Amino acid sequence: MIVFKLIRKIINSVLNFIYTPVTKIIFVLNGVKINKGLVAFGIPKIIVTRRGNVKFGVNLMINSGQNHNIIGRNQKTIFWVEGKLTIGDNVGMSSTAIICNHEIEIGDNVMIGGNTVIYDTNFHSLDPKKRQDKHLDRKNTKYGKVTIKNNVFIGAHTTILKGVTIDENSIIGACSVVSKDIPKNEVWAGNPAQFIRKIN
Repeated sequence: MIVFKLIRKIINSVLNFIYTPVTKIIFVLNGVKINKGLVAFGIPKIIVTRRGNVKFGVNLMINSGQNHNIIGRNQKTIFWVEGKLTIGDNVGMSSTAIICNHEIEIGDNVMIGGNTVIYDTNFHSLDPKKRQDKHLDRKNTKYGKVTIKNNVFIGAHTTILKGVTIDENSIIGACSVVSKDIPKNEVWAGNPAQFIRKIN
C-alpha cells in the first residue's frame, strides 16, 4: 500500500514537471503567444483555425483531464478557436471547453469551475428545414459575443451560451445554464440561471 502510493506520487511529480512545457509547445504550434506564469496540470487540446486569434494573459492555470481537480466527469480542457478568444490575467480553469466561433472575452481574476462549457454559437440553424442542408445550416447559425468580466466565479458543470455578459464580481452556481446577461455583484444559479441574491 505505502509502496504503491509512493510510486504514484513519483509518477505524478514527473508528469507535473512535463505538462507545462508540452502545453507551451502545443500553444506555440497553434500560433498562441505564451505569457509568463502559464501552469498546466494535464495537457489541454487546442485547435486554432487560420482565422482564429488567441490572446492569453499572465498566470493562466489549466487543469486538464481525469487526473487533475478530480470532481467527476473530467475531460481535457479544450480550446477551439475560429474567432477571437481573449483571456485576461490570473485566470484558472479545470476541464473547460471554450468553443469560440465569433468572440469570447474573459477578464482578469476569473475562476472557471470543472467541466464548464462556453459557447458563442448555436452550432446549427434553428430552422429545421435549413438544418437539412449543411451549407444553409452553417450559414444561418446564430453567433453572439460572450463576455465574462473581472472577478467572476463560475461553478462546476455550468453551460454559458452565446450573447451573454456576466458582469464583474458575480457568481454562477454549479450546474447552471446561463442564457441571459448577469448584472455585477449578484449570485445566479439554476437551469435557466435565475437571480439568487446580491453580493455585499
